[in-house]
Amino acid sequence: EFERIKGNRNRLFEFHKKLRSLNFLDPACGCGNFLVITYRELRLLELDVLRAAYSDGQQLLDIHQRLSLDVDQFHGIEIEEFPAQIAQVALWLVDHQMNVMAGEEFGLYFARIPLKATPHIVHGNALRIDWDDVLPPERCSFVLGNPPFVGAKYMDDAQRADARAVFVGITNGGLLDFVAGWYVKAARFAKSAEPRLSSPNIAFVSTNSVTQGEQVGVLWGWLLAQGIRIHFAHRTFQWSNEAKGVAAVHCVIVGFGLHDAPTKTIYEYDDIRGEPHAVPARNINPYLVDAPDVVLPRRSRPICDVPAIGIGSQPIDDGNYLFTPEQKREFLAVEPSAEPYFHPWIGAVEFINGIERWCLWLGDCPPNELRRMPNALARVEAVKRFRLSSKRPQTLAAASRPAHFGTELIGKTRCLVIPEVSSERRVYIPLGFAKPSTFCSNLVRRMPDASVYHFGILTSTMHNAWVRYTCGRLKSDFRYSAAIVYNNFPWPESPTDKQRAAIDAAAQAVLDARNAFPGATLADLYDPLTMPPLLLKAHQQLDSAVDAAYGRKGFKTDAERVAFLFELYRRYTSLLPAAPDRPAARKRSARRPAAT
Repeated sequence: EFERIKGNRNRLFEFHKKLRSLNFLDPACGCGNFLVITYRELRLLELDVLRAAYSDGQQLLDIHQRLSLDVDQFHGIEIEEFPAQIAQVALWLVDHQMNVMAGEEFGLYFARIPLKATPHIVHGNALRIDWDDVLPPERCSFVLGNPPFVGAKYMDDAQRADARAVFVGITNGGLLDFVAGWYVKAARFAKSAEPRLSSPNIAFVSTNSVTQGEQVGVLWGWLLAQGIRIHFAHRTFQWSNEAKGVAAVHCVIVGFGLHDAPTKTIYEYDDIRGEPHAVPARNINPYLVDAPDVVLPRRSRPICDVPAIGIGSQPIDDGNYLFTPEQKREFLAVEPSAEPYFHPWIGAVEFINGIERWCLWLGDCPPNELRRMPNALARVEAVKRFRLSSKRPQTLAAASRPAHFGTELIGKTRCLVIPEVSSERRVYIPLGFAKPSTFCSNLVRRMPDASVYHFGILTSTMHNAWVRYTCGRLKSDFRYSAAIVYNNFPWPESPTDKQRAAIDAAAQAVLDARNAFPGATLADLYDPLTMPPLLLKAHQQLDSAVDAAYGRKGFKTDAERVAFLFELYRRYTSLLPAAPDRPAARKRSARRPAAT
């Protein structure tokens, strides 16, 4: 704004008045870092204003009358008493530093002695006190800050009580991280401004969990219903802490308010440890994508006519039914008749890293045979005791059938396996097929009777981009889910026979490229540093075939792909009547959106 008006002296004076009228609130201010930097930058801007106003050689005679910004424009809330005191002193210190700089700039001594203005730093619990008592919302220009990061499952009792008090009236509010409390309070604070046009701009640094997975539907579903609009966003970046032993945090910055912004910007990070580049956006949705404002609900079935996916089995056995190869050999050495009841066992770690594990499943073992296997029977008895010691009703119920797994989902045919958790470093999540004899744990997702076509779509960049933007995270790793990621994924609507055949051929080429390295695990093959060129080329050809089935080519970024998919998602899930299917498309494909 300054750059636009710096050549007009009258407008400079009005702009200077505006700077003095601004008020800033950090409702989790700590020692005041954000407020201090804001004040410093505003004082530097004020110097720019004065330089421009007196650039014609006119002498600035009384600097005391011209420097108008002061510390009383800054407000904060801090739960700890000592940091609150530090924040107040820090603002006075930066005020003194800027006064000295102004004096040196204009050759006039300037000092605010005695101190008349004071920062408004309140010692209190920001989730319990009324922010209006700290600063009336109609006087507040900006709310900013870095609220505390605590996951929903890791809050202590006091934090959980604070969160419950804030999330009253929000469906499934118990799923939200602690930081979401500040988003909710800020939205309510802005809505209480009178008149509404004077409501503040808001921006928080927070963990990227508030823009991923099922938290999006809970938090942003509510925020959008309040009229909140996103103005700018920094997508995921790594924020390191200089404190010893403190891990780096994966963060986002979301700027929002009750009014719409004429221009919107998404800051993309090619390297999450590097600097961002700005990308103009027409709209920024809760996944920080230039796409319509939609939130993905938990769905029990896919929006498209494709096979459902489920989880594997959960033994709930205290380790009695799972074996390493050595443990299996030792067990069979004393109980060889148990061999038919051993099956290969995979979870996400075993599947990706090629780790051999086995499970002992006695669910179809006739009782007369089981009684002749004392070692196996001892394990069944141990499992029953373990389940009976639980307070969980489902586990207690499973004690009545101890020869079975606690949660038992066993297929008899080949299935497609999707690891629940996969490293963020990988461009492609390693999917693959498991043999009918393989038992899967609850840490993978299974698609029974999957075809090579299904494998091709799900291992494509199109689907992987969707995963990167919509899935939840375990630390920074991708956490694949059926309810949010898979069931909401928009598959190609009406691929032709030729397009399906192209995907089948390209997907088989990916599998063949993997088989060309029989000693390599999926972890070896999909490590960005060791991925074979043969496999990479096969994936690139598959991506081209999948893009063609969507009727698009030339995507440059994941963001472009996901924006396209969100538009497709909105069309698939629209409540408006669907256009009649063309007869040819009805015959060629069963990929039309299912009724929702």
